[in-house]
Amino acid sequence: MKLKRVLLKLSGEVLHGPEPRGVHRPAVAGFAGEILAVHRQGIQLAVLVGGGNLFRGGSLAGQGYARVTGDLMGLLATVINGLALQDVLEELGVEARLLSSVRMDEVAEFYLRRRAIRHLEAGRIVILAGGMGRPYFSTDTAAVQRALEIGADAVLKGTRVDGVYDRDPEQDAAAKLFAAVSYDQALRENLRIVDPAAFALCRDHGLPLVVFNVLKPGNLEAVALGEPVGTLVNASGRRDSPAAGPGKDDNRGG
Repeated sequence: MKLKRVLLKLSGEVLHGPEPRGVHRPAVAGFAGEILAVHRQGIQLAVLVGGGNLFRGGSLAGQGYARVTGDLMGLLATVINGLALQDVLEELGVEARLLSSVRMDEVAEFYLRRRAIRHLEAGRIVILAGGMGRPYFSTDTAAVQRALEIGADAVLKGTRVDGVYDRDPEQDAAAKLFAAVSYDQALRENLRIVDPAAFALCRDHGLPLVVFNVLKPGNLEAVALGEPVGTLVNASGRRDSPAAGPGKDDNRGG
């Protein structure tokens, strides 16, 4: 089933390309092309970017910085990534708006739920930066929170692997890939899909989550069109179950 409005969680770590760190423009351009393909399908798309290619709060805390300081540095890194993605998308001829949860009026629009929805309804791609605007919250949690707020049909989490496995596929070649799992199964088998706070939000509000390999060209568009790519995480643990997320309610323009 083709989705109408989705939120893509894009890890900052995929934006450094072949470099050890930083923002690699060819890598950003590649993802911008994938995003544009979804946009051309008439699907409303919000992209929440991470900052792990520049700074990760937990790692900085391990280097001696205060945790709050490290997290705030990580939030600023997501804004840098958002600017890079916006620049490339606009070069491709598509309208994109960067909304930040941290107020910085000279750089990005301040995030407001209604503002984000209006941009989506006007046919613009919305880039969400600044996480939740507070320390101690991961960008996974921010992605699910924002998806619920804007009435997205699903969260699409782009990763380096093909979906959810019973164990780490990068360490065990015999790891089993799941086509679909339920929230209960994920808890029972301790499948680490997103952080616990983000997972609880998905489960409690019935928001479907699709985990897929974002590095494979065409995968993002296929997932948004409802094709069986990656792993679907929902209440039933079945792919034939319709999406039960907040997008089904009349809350898109509220």
